[in-house]
Amino acid sequence: MRLFAALLPPEDVLSQLGTAVDELRGLPGADGLRWTARPGWHLTLAFYGEVDEDVVSELSAGLARAARRTEPFGLAVRGGGQFGDGRALWAGVEGDVTALRHLAERCEEATATREHRRYRAHLTVARSREAMDVRPYLDRLDDFAGREWTVDELVLVRSNLPRSGAAGEQPRYEAVGRWGLGAAG
Repeated sequence: MRLFAALLPPEDVLSQLGTAVDELRGLPGADGLRWTARPGWHLTLAFYGEVDEDVVSELSAGLARAARRTEPFGLAVRGGGQFGDGRALWAGVEGDVTALRHLAERCEEATATREHRRYRAHLTVARSREAMDVRPYLDRLDDFAGREWTVDELVLVRSNLPRSGAAGEQPRYEAVGRWGLGAAG
């Protein structure tokens, strides 16, 4: 199964971002982007890729330890950026990014079967198959500032990739484990 550790922003935070993304979708050229579905919006902490069923309990134990070692902290979705010359458009975060980075490192260490990637906190809102000038979108995202919330839960998520090949089909995500942060977790 394809797994990753993530933070799931509260619904009202996603709603605020959704309003901003709806405006982006109205900009010229927006139909050249594949917009991610709001139910799938998350902040990935560590991507594990394909994980055998027998490794999930080890991974879950490691994530439980990571959660216990991390006290709740504040974050907000703010601004935006891009990867790969406009191939990925994302919303950024601000707040206690040091705590966020430490949690991401602990999630990376949760198992030996991981794909190490340089961590950059982001929430992907759109993708493109080709390089694209996304400056108009970034200009709008620069002004976006969502409310701060307290991160108090770590989630292990299973990604079910589209299989039909139908245009616009989105991955489906399901939580397979949840752990409260800090001593209460």
